Amino acid sequence: MHNSVFSKFTPKESKFFPILKEMSDVLLTVSDLIIDCVQKNDHNLALDYYKKIKEQEKKGDQLSNKIFDELNSTFITPFDREDIQHLASMLDDVTDYINSCAKRIALYKPKQIPQGAVALAILIREDAVCIGKAVDELDVLKKNSKRISLYCKELHDIENRADDVYENFIINLFESEQDGVEVIKLKEIMQELEKATNAAETVGKIIKTIIVKYA
Repeated sequence: MHNSVFSKFTPKESKFFPILKEMSDVLLTVSDLIIDCVQKNDHNLALDYYKKIKEQEKKGDQLSNKIFDELNSTFITPFDREDIQHLASMLDDVTDYINSCAKRIALYKPKQIPQGAVALAILIREDAVCIGKAVDELDVLKKNSKRISLYCKELHDIENRADDVYENFIINLFESEQDGVEVIKLKEIMQELEKATNAAETVGKIIKTIIVKYA
């Protein structure tokens, strides 16, 4: 795995890095869109944002499938096939959760989007920026492993902050919201955002595994 023959051939199979970069770009785009979406309280605008996010989510699916196809047709990969597939799948999951949140906003028509949703959306964008930086440097992993490790730690720290936001939201929701249906709506919307931050942290864990193996 770390012998000279492997090292010699690894740089020739760099086609995975641009695809992963495209996936991280999709994630950044949808994170911007979900921030705008939760800051508005207009159902027609929510539908528009959902459509835009859905378009990006489909693009993410296509890129994830492309990774799978490339893995099946590539003899030597820069990292373990399972790690590449797991990384692509989890990147896609972050986007999927954002899409799921936008879908629920569009379908449920909540009376008011909670401020906690804005806070979580902003943290998701921080995740997206951090993931983008890490993915940008995967092709020079040995050179920049320490910096990439710091990005992974940042993803973990962001997840801790997101947990605090979500827990405080749940406490306030049950204390202040008297409409049981509205409670269900808001809880599901927030859960999808919280799942997105969890998935983003998992992206960091996958990258850390790659660092341990190859840095």
